[in-house]
Amino acid sequence: MAVKELSLEKFEEAYNIVQKVVLPTNLVYSDYLSMQTGNKVYLKPENLQLTGAYKIRGAYYKISTLSDAERAKGLITASAGNHAQGVAYAAKAFGVKATIVMPTTTPLIKVNRTKSYGAEVILYGDVYDESCAYALELAEDKGYTFIHPFDDLDVATGQGSIAMEIIKELPTVDYILVPVGGGGLATGVSTFAKLLNPNIKVIGVEPAGASCLKESLKLGKVTTLPVVDTIADGTAVKTPGSKIFPYLQKGLDDIITIEDSELIVAFLDMLENHKMLAENSGLLTVAALKHMNVKDKKLVSIISGGNMDIITLSSVVQHGLIARSRIFTVSVLLPDKPGELMNVSSVIAKVQGNIIRLEHNQFVSLNRNSAVELVITMEAFGPEHKQAIMQELSEHGYRPIEKTPKSIF
Repeated sequence: MAVKELSLEKFEEAYNIVQKVVLPTNLVYSDYLSMQTGNKVYLKPENLQLTGAYKIRGAYYKISTLSDAERAKGLITASAGNHAQGVAYAAKAFGVKATIVMPTTTPLIKVNRTKSYGAEVILYGDVYDESCAYALELAEDKGYTFIHPFDDLDVATGQGSIAMEIIKELPTVDYILVPVGGGGLATGVSTFAKLLNPNIKVIGVEPAGASCLKESLKLGKVTTLPVVDTIADGTAVKTPGSKIFPYLQKGLDDIITIEDSELIVAFLDMLENHKMLAENSGLLTVAALKHMNVKDKKLVSIISGGNMDIITLSSVVQHGLIARSRIFTVSVLLPDKPGELMNVSSVIAKVQGNIIRLEHNQFVSLNRNSAVELVITMEAFGPEHKQAIMQELSEHGYRPIEKTPKSIF
């Protein structure tokens, strides 16, 4: 039977039902993030979930509440990828047909994995909201049963099973940080946490370029953003759910917004310190830790998913290395005569810089003997080492000018 109001009884029912399909994602204590923030930080790694994200919880519980007649009509949904895989997997488990409408910008890995579970995939629209409108049209025309990715109390109840697992494992948790797209996960987590223990603070985290919930909470009503622009494709939503909005108003203690540049740094932090791959939306709660103005508290960051395609991954790694001064590019001018390239290479080698690309431009000056340009891309250990290399080049008269690195992969 469908949920009419969120309650502890329904959360417990959902928890028991989703255990049939979810993998255990025990909390991971982070020494690195704890030291960085002055708190005890735990990660809830839903990126290690069966479909690579938490969405299978809400999808499976929602489909379990449908009648046989509703399932027999076939299911349809719209999703940026993770809900799509959750619905596709759950539909296969129940033996019913599923059609998924996905934005044309959806990473290939999410499209292919959705298809691998037997669902029909239709690519439509630039953002989730456009895909959703088209899915609703198809549901009306063909009689499919629509499974909303977030604006549904059954779906939100299924997602709330995450909060139950967190509190069972860490009863004394002080703060839970939850990513926000349309608000389904935040609804389930915050409502369950407040019902069980009102002292637990739940913080929603949105991309700065898609902060539809923050804007809606500020205005006191569901608000649609004119445009969204973020690398966190799984949370690129223009409008939060209207059915769940009252629960978000009551359950969330604050909203933090994160710039794309912060997600890039968080990606490298997770990869280097935890050997854990998380997609950009899943990294929101990691980046948000630096915004938490608390000390000596127990914080849990929900890593909502890890479905990232290789092209996006390589781009994020490259930008992260540049942001951390691990890779940088300089331009120097030198006479066009034998031995000059060896001389500048020796200067860089002296301070342990590692050259990975050279570009030689003889046409920067009318007089080649006066000056040619050498553009050098190199590796460094970080900002201090980069500065030491620049200083060494300057002391040898090369007057290096930093430039934006080109693609390195």
